[in-house]
Formats: sequence, structure tokens, C-alpha cells
Amino acid sequence: MELEKNFKGKRVLITGHTGFKGSWLAIWLKELGATVLGYSLEPPGNPNNFEATNLSNRVTHVHGDIRDFPYFEEVFSEFQPEFVFHLAAQPIVRRSYEDPQLTFETNVMGTVNMLELVRKVPSVRALVSITTDKCYENKEWIWGYRENDRLGGHDPYSSSKACAELVSQAYIRSFFSQREGIGVATARAGNVIGGGDWGVDRLLPDCSRALSAGDSILIRNPEAVRPWQFVLEPLYGYLLLASKLSEKPDDYMGAWNFGPGNECCVPVSEVVEKTINYWGSGNWENPSAELNHNKHEMNLLKLNSDKAYSCLGWHGVLNIDSAIEMTVKWYKTFYKSEFADMYDFCVEQIVEYTKKYPGR
Repeated sequence: MELEKNFKGKRVLITGHTGFKGSWLAIWLKELGATVLGYSLEPPGNPNNFEATNLSNRVTHVHGDIRDFPYFEEVFSEFQPEFVFHLAAQPIVRRSYEDPQLTFETNVMGTVNMLELVRKVPSVRALVSITTDKCYENKEWIWGYRENDRLGGHDPYSSSKACAELVSQAYIRSFFSQREGIGVATARAGNVIGGGDWGVDRLLPDCSRALSAGDSILIRNPEAVRPWQFVLEPLYGYLLLASKLSEKPDDYMGAWNFGPGNECCVPVSEVVEKTINYWGSGNWENPSAELNHNKHEMNLLKLNSDKAYSCLGWHGVLNIDSAIEMTVKWYKTFYKSEFADMYDFCVEQIVEYTKKYPGR
């Protein structure tokens, strides 16, 4: 398997490994045989996937803030990573309205700090910096955004991620494109769903909390269309991209989209109905006047991932029903088992997913 060949025995540093996507990535890399060090703040809430999988006892966990450059540099330099995945961020749109300064400090200067360390430490062969589909200037048109479309952002979160993209591109052009043996890229994914996410203002976590408690699901914007994808879809893209960057950096540096196909771009209301169906019971309502608080939220955003398909051989393999079914199965197992260790279940889903890529 290509990924195991490139990551087994390698030193991999993940920022934000206590978060939803970061914890799943740490599990996958550990199963590939990598030596994983995670640098992050404590999990954002309880429960969370990091603790549900007992990950602190399975990878090296360092509690640290990416804004704290001296400590981050100490950890980074001592570990001498060969691969770096940067996921640490303030990821919530609505929180960015409440604390824009924190959002920009974390998402922009945190990225600068990480890039500086990659620039200074010669052991690094590949860096993948994860941003978001919301980094594009969203015109709410019906076709997907390509990697060279205009960046922007109406809210502080989206704007901060566009800034992080610009910072990364400046470092690529100014430093990394002129240095042999290192590849640097940014990655943009859609609305990622999967077990172990309990983030605030996220649809599937809101659904799981409400359904497990027997409450109605409260939906702010039921007609909004989002590009939904199961967590392992973009993570496979990140791993494949990092692998290619380490082999032929000049061919793979730059920005990459890892979004789902059009069949997975559906309204919030449809996702909720499917979630209730796989859960087996429940209902939802839309008290929009109480929930929206006049905060801007986009109604339509899609990604074009032709570049990833053509150059990496990456494409989404799960339809919307499969993505929701796997997500619901994770949450129901968690609640049914009374908060048991979910690590093995995550591994089972990773194995199940990779079987859909023959030859990988």
C-alpha cells in the first residue's frame, strides 16, 4: 500500500490533533506505522474524539498553543518531523464573530509560526496546511470553485483562512520553491462529517446531541446547500498529497481542493432527514428568528476537485447516504456502549473505507 510505504517509521507532527479531523488523522497515521506527535490545545469540549479514542495513550501528546512560538519551536526542533499536517485553528464561523482577534491570531499568525518552523528545520520533507472551502470569495454560483479562483471571506473565520492561504503561497514562492527536498501545499475540503465531532454550530454534532437526548433538532438554515463528505474522504486526500509531495515536491506544491461530488451537495434539511432515518427516530424544527441573530451565513458553496482527481487519482467514494450512515453508526455505538474506547471502531471504519480504493 502506497501510504504505508511512505509513512511507516516516519516522524509525523500534527497540529490540532485533539480536534475532530486531527484526531482521526492521528489514528490513521498511527495505523500506518508512523511515529506521531500531536501539538494542540486541550480538546474543545466534552465529549470529544480525542478522549473517546484514548489517543493521549497512543500517540505523543503535547499541550501547546501555536501562537506560542518559543515553545512550539522547542517541541518542533526536538522532534525533527519529516511530515507536518497543520490543522490547528479556530474553526467556528459564529465564534469568529464573537472573538475575531483570537480567530485571526490563531488562523493567520499560527500558520506563520508553523511555516517559519518548517522553513528553519531541515528534516521536514512535506507540509500539508489545511484551510477550508470557505476561503473562497463566495459568489454563491452553481459551479464549483477551482484552486485559482479568487480568495475572500465575508466573516472573520473565512477571511482568516483566506489570509492563511495567501501567507502559505507567499512562503512557497519565496522560500520552499527554491529549496530542494521539501514540498508544501494547502488543502481545502467541504463540510466534513463523521463520528467523534461534538463541535458547536455543526450539523451532525447538533443532531447527535439532540437525538441521543430525545430532543428536537434545531436547524438555523434548512435550505442552505453544503458539500457534505465523510471525514476519511479529505483525510485520504491529505495523506496522498503529503506522500506525493515527499517524492516529487515540484509537481505537487500549491493549493488543492478535496471536495465531494455534486450528488453530495444537498440542503441541510435533507441531511437532517437522512440522519433521523438512520438513527431510527427523531424530528427537527426551525426557530430561525431565535437562532440566526443576523449573522451572515452562505447558502451555496461547491468545490471543483478535478485537479486532485487528475493529478493524485483522488476522488470521493462515498455517497451522501453512506457518509451519513457511517456517521450515525459511530455515534450510536458510542452512546450505546456508554462512552467506551472508540479507537478500534475508528480503525474498523478506516479499513472499511480503504477497501473502496482498490490497489491502495
